[in-house]
Amino acid sequence: MSPVESSGETGERPRRIGPLQLFLAFSQISLSGFGGTLFWSRHVLVERRRWMTEREYVEMLAVGQLLPGPNVLNLTFMIGKQFGGYTGTAAAVAGFMSWPFLIVIGMGVLYQAYGTLPLVQQALTGMSAVVAGLLFSNGLRMTSVLPRRWRPWVLVVTAFAAVGLMRWPLAAVLGVLGPLALLAAWKERG
Repeated sequence: MSPVESSGETGERPRRIGPLQLFLAFSQISLSGFGGTLFWSRHVLVERRRWMTEREYVEMLAVGQLLPGPNVLNLTFMIGKQFGGYTGTAAAVAGFMSWPFLIVIGMGVLYQAYGTLPLVQQALTGMSAVVAGLLFSNGLRMTSVLPRRWRPWVLVVTAFAAVGLMRWPLAAVLGVLGPLALLAAWKERG
C-alpha cells in the first residue's frame, strides 16, 4: 500500500500516511504546544489534516489516557502505528520528541555560556518572582471556591512553615500532615 497524502479538502481520510507527513504533523504539534499539546494535537489531526474524525480522536485519546505515561505521547504512538506501521510510529515519535529535546539542549548550552552574566541572573530572578506570584494567585483563585473552614487553613499554614520556612523534607511533612488532613475531613463529615 503506498502512502496517501491528505489534502484536507476532499474530506476523505487516508488509510496510510507516509513517515515524513507523520513527522511533520507531530513536529507541528510539538512546536505549537508550549504548555500542553492536547489542544494542538486535536486541532492538527482532526481539523487541519482531517486524518481522524472527532470521535476517533476522542476514543484514541481515551485509550491513551488509560495507558501509563503522557497521554499525548501514547496518542502519538497509536496514531503513528495506525497510519504508518512501525516506521510511522518512529517518525511520529521522532517529530513529537525531537524538537523539545533540541530546544532544552539549546537552552542548556546558552545557560552554560551566558548563565553567569549579571543580566541573565537578574532576568532569571525576575522570572522566578513572576512564577511564584502566578502560582500564589492561581492558588488563591482556586481556594475562593472552597468552603470557609479553619482546619484546612491550619494545615496549609503548617505545611508552608514546615517546608518553606524551616526547610523540612516535603515527603516527611506530607507523611505527617496527610493523615491529619484525612482525619480532619473525616471528622467534618461525621
